[in-house]
Amino acid sequence: MSVKDSLAADHIVAVMVRRVLFYTLLTLVAAFFALPLLWLVFTPFDSTPGLAVKLPDFTLDNFRLLRGNPYAMSSLKNSVLISGGTMVMVVVFGALAAYALSRVRIPGRDALLYSLLLLSSIVTGTAAMVPIFLLMFQLNLIDSRTGVSLVLTGGLLPAAIFILKDFMDSTPRSYEESARVFGASPLQVLRHVVLPIARPGLATVAVWAMVNAWGDFLIAFILLRDPEKSPAGVVMYTFYNEGGQANLHLISAFSLLYAIPVVAMYLFVSRRYGFRFYGGIKS
Repeated sequence: MSVKDSLAADHIVAVMVRRVLFYTLLTLVAAFFALPLLWLVFTPFDSTPGLAVKLPDFTLDNFRLLRGNPYAMSSLKNSVLISGGTMVMVVVFGALAAYALSRVRIPGRDALLYSLLLLSSIVTGTAAMVPIFLLMFQLNLIDSRTGVSLVLTGGLLPAAIFILKDFMDSTPRSYEESARVFGASPLQVLRHVVLPIARPGLATVAVWAMVNAWGDFLIAFILLRDPEKSPAGVVMYTFYNEGGQANLHLISAFSLLYAIPVVAMYLFVSRRYGFRFYGGIKS
């Protein structure tokens, strides 16, 4: 074998070793992130749930025990109402504001948009909780699911407007001008021309808003007083005793039910729109 052939063989071996090490690392990383998902799927059906991932002996006793909790199932309904209301308001108000900022030329428009986005990132809900609580108290919205949805909407709107504005900018204005020639009002243009084109962006913002509202704990925990109005994120906190020990029978079953709506919505929207981060007309 010549020196050239020997060097080529060594190069091939080195490439194969690097690939084996790379795929081994990917497998380990995937297994690391898959363990919590496997725990979420297997543990609710285990008669002796623990922190380790293992094949269950399959029982529905954990779900029967969960049904006996007075607030568990109603909290899921509350989460649907709060996150659904937040999602609708974020999408509607965000679309209207994004369309206005996209079409109306005002001095400092871009600076205003970036300022809103920056302030919403710096001044979080935790930092602004005292003035938010006082505002909700003056508006008589303490212990109101509507109040929680309004607070969550206010925190999510700047980022939603920032995302949707790109989709509005990419909509051909010739389509809007044609609609106006036939007598369409600005709202009709938005509804029948702009929004159908920006549907992937609206779907993305809808899922993003719902996930953020679905997983909220602090705002609902502070603003809601009636346990029957508490969402699932707050009720799960009651599955720990005073010493901080978790009731894994309740938590495992409730976690699975808690995750299903968001995963189902994600899969539906992903199948329908594919989360395409672009607007405009496809050629």
